[in-house]
Amino acid sequence: MNHFFATCPRGLEAVLAQELVALGATHAKATDGGASFTGSMALCYRVNLESRVASRVLWQIDSAPYRIEEDVYQRARSLPWENWFTPHDTIAVKVTAQRCQLKSLEFITLRIKDAACDHFRHLTGIRPSVDTKLPDVRIHAYFDAQQFTLYLDTSGETLFKRGYRQFTGEAPLRENLAAGILKLAGWEPGMPLLDPMCGSGTFVLEAALMALHIPPGISRPFGFERLKNFERPVWEQMRTEVVSKVLPATALPIYGSDIDKWAVIDANKNLENAGLSNVATVVEQDILDITAPAESGVLVMNPPYGERIGEADELAVLYPKLGSVLKQRFAGWKIGILTADTRLPKLMRLKPSRKIPLFNGPIECRLYLFEMVAGSKRG
Repeated sequence: MNHFFATCPRGLEAVLAQELVALGATHAKATDGGASFTGSMALCYRVNLESRVASRVLWQIDSAPYRIEEDVYQRARSLPWENWFTPHDTIAVKVTAQRCQLKSLEFITLRIKDAACDHFRHLTGIRPSVDTKLPDVRIHAYFDAQQFTLYLDTSGETLFKRGYRQFTGEAPLRENLAAGILKLAGWEPGMPLLDPMCGSGTFVLEAALMALHIPPGISRPFGFERLKNFERPVWEQMRTEVVSKVLPATALPIYGSDIDKWAVIDANKNLENAGLSNVATVVEQDILDITAPAESGVLVMNPPYGERIGEADELAVLYPKLGSVLKQRFAGWKIGILTADTRLPKLMRLKPSRKIPLFNGPIECRLYLFEMVAGSKRG
């Protein structure tokens, strides 16, 4: 049985752990920044292919106590790196830590790289080269106060890079964060969905992929394909099985709109790239003109955070009007709004049923959830 750690946007750890269990993981446990789990290498392939929330899947190859840098170097050099990759593969090392006792994370990063390279040079006379941008193999290390753990990254490029979104706006929402928000907001395939500030269409695209059972990783390569223990027949059979469950691309009640015509053009291009042009509908529209496309459903949005000069004042004018639109036209709907602007509920005169801390990259946000019923709760 192998041990893994899947990373995710901060705030989605519990959602990720639930997803891992649904995919077949055992002992899935949410912790800060992700979830640990155990399973076979085939499960590792499946999580990379099908997880909508994970950012990376790290395969644990060692864990040991340490006191000084030399402890780490000697332990890392003793590992059988040749079982996992060759000296002709390029490598990169990334170190993260909490309460680490060592003076410099940059120095210990170099020492771990040296350990792997020196191991190969002693064994074969050849050292792997370093490529920090697009390495063949990524080595991750995590340090706490007494223990360090080494991982091989099985994902390659981060999993939120689905491969379909070529056109983005100024502040695009990461795909796995959008997928997690859809789950937290209570949206499920078959339910109407509306994003009235859709930008380049991330919520719309993720909902369409979920509704048609399209695995998010179906159009991209993975890091595990470069490892020596890669089982190609297992992987190809898994892909075939998953693709066989994809539903036909027919029109669904998934809607997006934006006041910016160029954002709408980008969103529609992204839908076309993903083969989903006839599945979702994205149009140019002012958010104050929106109406509910069904009696019930889920509305999600990620409005501007008010960080530009003058933007905060514009939002202070918009939010009360938006609150009125939601109360008057969206009774029976669930609303999910991701923002870093903590004024939003008060300005909209709505009381959220839940406030969930989430991080959009480095920006601390809140996902405000509202239940729009007759005579909605007022702040």
